[in-house]
Amino acid sequence: MTVLSVATSRILGVTLGLVLVVPAVVVVPPTPANAAPSIPCPRAQPPVPPPATPSPPAVDPAHRKVGGDPLATSGLAIPEGAPMAPAVTATAWVVADLNSGEVLGGCAPHDRRTPASVQKLLLAAALMPRLDPEQVVEVKREDLADLDPASSLMGVVEGGRYSIENLWLGLLMRSGNDAANVLARVGGGERGRQGGVDAMNDEAGRMRANQSHAATPSGLDGPGQFTSAYDLALIARATFAREDFRRYMATRVAQIPAQQGQPAIELVNDNTLLDRYPGMLGGKTGFTSLARQTYVGVADREGRRLAVTLLGAETAPLGSLGEAIALLDWGFALDPEASVGTLVTGEAEKLSPSLWMLTGLGISAVLALALVVARPWRRIGARGQRRRSGAPAPHAFPDNGPLP
Repeated sequence: MTVLSVATSRILGVTLGLVLVVPAVVVVPPTPANAAPSIPCPRAQPPVPPPATPSPPAVDPAHRKVGGDPLATSGLAIPEGAPMAPAVTATAWVVADLNSGEVLGGCAPHDRRTPASVQKLLLAAALMPRLDPEQVVEVKREDLADLDPASSLMGVVEGGRYSIENLWLGLLMRSGNDAANVLARVGGGERGRQGGVDAMNDEAGRMRANQSHAATPSGLDGPGQFTSAYDLALIARATFAREDFRRYMATRVAQIPAQQGQPAIELVNDNTLLDRYPGMLGGKTGFTSLARQTYVGVADREGRRLAVTLLGAETAPLGSLGEAIALLDWGFALDPEASVGTLVTGEAEKLSPSLWMLTGLGISAVLALALVVARPWRRIGARGQRRRSGAPAPHAFPDNGPLP
């Protein structure tokens, strides 16, 4: 090995050691803030007490802080000085600005709740980017075998052939559990429906919807199936960012061609707020006896796009749609700068700009020092090569005698 390579290797070794050490020395994680004090959420009392439901699993304290410390509460989080939020029966809710990503307020935003059919939005978030809307697929017996005929169905038949786009319309307009099963099976590839459910859970993890876990593609109750009002706001932001999703959600009536002797299916959008609430872009309802009423809706007013997500609501006095209207009205009345947190982007946690600057300065200083030290070694090595080849040494660099 030449003197140059030995010297350079030693310098680089020292440099790498310093580079690896500098971030550990400079980057000091901030001291965690205390969790927000618990303020009771304004509650509307239903005329009939809801049935008792099992307590959901506890939430990881770190997950409670996603989006900001004020959201780390099982109570109310609203901006300082804001008017009190409306009283609703929903046990968890969030109002968020989908354009800015600011959370305007919430009640138990990260607490786990059972989703019912709003789970279908997670199915759309996971599989809509993967599936060609023009692809035509055949309905299998397995898609329909475990569905209660009295449940919410699009009306597809075994052996029928439907485009993916028509299945999305059936899923989002009619809340078709049959459409959910077909889409999950097709999108799940070799693993079938379970592969589709796995894709939903992967997508929830990617967007940091930490309390969301799917057991069924449709939102029909399944073991360990939960979400949170905050997670639903993340999912709403992802889905409503898609033009095709918004178009499906805003469709009032759609005709699905007849199949194998079965008449054509007429789909009528079950989101009645489309024609009741100004600026309504779309919404998704849900209900099971365990979840109670659930809802996700988005409205636009003069370019300000707000989402409302609510879980665990009762049919009276307002029902989920009435409570959504009250919460949207409250949100639109707030100052556009009002905020108690943010909707995270789904990317991995990053160092703050100041920490990156300190780390970068440390690394830059070490690399600069290494270059200054290494430069004479490069020149000496070059001079040695010239001497061996008979070339004269440059006059700017003094001759210190032969190298060993």
